[in-house]
Amino acid sequence: MELTAAIFILVLASRLQPIAGVGHDPLLVVDDYEDGGIRLKCLSERLFSEAQLLWTNSRGDNITGTPLSADTSTATVSSSIILKAGSGNSASCKIIDKQLKTSTESSVAIADVFFPSTSPWLAAFVVILLLSIFLVLAAFYKIRNNNKEITRAEKAREQIQQDIDKLKQKLEEQKTRFQKENEDAKKRIEFRKARSNAVNITLDQKCRHPNLCISNDNRRVKSSNKTKTALKAMVVATEGFPGKKHYWEVEVGNQSQWELGVVSEKIRNMIMNSTGNSFPEDNLFSLQYSQGKYILTGGKDVSDCKQCRVVGVLLDVENAELSFYNVEEMSPLGSVYFEFTGKQYPFFSPDSSGEWLGVRPVKPQT
Repeated sequence: MELTAAIFILVLASRLQPIAGVGHDPLLVVDDYEDGGIRLKCLSERLFSEAQLLWTNSRGDNITGTPLSADTSTATVSSSIILKAGSGNSASCKIIDKQLKTSTESSVAIADVFFPSTSPWLAAFVVILLLSIFLVLAAFYKIRNNNKEITRAEKAREQIQQDIDKLKQKLEEQKTRFQKENEDAKKRIEFRKARSNAVNITLDQKCRHPNLCISNDNRRVKSSNKTKTALKAMVVATEGFPGKKHYWEVEVGNQSQWELGVVSEKIRNMIMNSTGNSFPEDNLFSLQYSQGKYILTGGKDVSDCKQCRVVGVLLDVENAELSFYNVEEMSPLGSVYFEFTGKQYPFFSPDSSGEWLGVRPVKPQT
């Protein structure tokens, strides 16, 4: 509407050029935007009997418009053209009355600003928009690829960490196994060293409890009275040891309870001279097995030890240590530390089952 009003003012202000005769000048009207330009319509309120309408541009060149049309109801004739930017921006409409030999003419000039055109900023905006879209898509693609790379890197890192954890676990297992093997090797070496001090042991018929029976070879002992608990009935060995290291082995078999250890020479003499059934409570150092447990002198339990059939005993007088071993496993059961005075004599105390408990010869290890 603003464009139409502006053009209409320009038309009213345009220069009128009558050539001959009389009559009304044609009226130039801006009709609408069309086909990238402005449609101009030339109207005349006078009805001509025979008329010709000519369109010319700013240079005076004829331009082709629509055929002249007449409207008998309104007594007007009209024609139109499309004026585009760059075509001089002005046009003239001349109506010639052939019968009266007269003509009338109107001109109009339209500024470039009123023509539809594409702003150079629009092209730049379109280019920038396309570049922005491209950059956004490129950034999205890059971010997506980066996320994939990050995900792959995270998975690779997790896999590496899992592998490291597995290796650590294997190393710990190897370390634990090596330590155990090393400890077992040390125990076997210690056991072999202990066995290298093997001595001969025989049981003393004169130094035994009345309820105990000794074999003819003086190496085995058992209870002769099954009605009473003979755990506190003991027999002492003939041999006594004043110093250095001495080792012997005892077959305890499947007896449910037994006790092995050493007593001093004073206690041995008391037992030999006594006619009673009393069992000494002091000055003896031993390992006792009862109710599935090993108990050292002083009430100390020996944990994680299964029942063994053969017990090794090492008397180390110089270091004041009495040690016990599981011969079949070649592993220590425990040790007792006391100050020894005088000779120490091995003693043995079987259960009341009537099964033999005996000293066995120490065989060389292969």
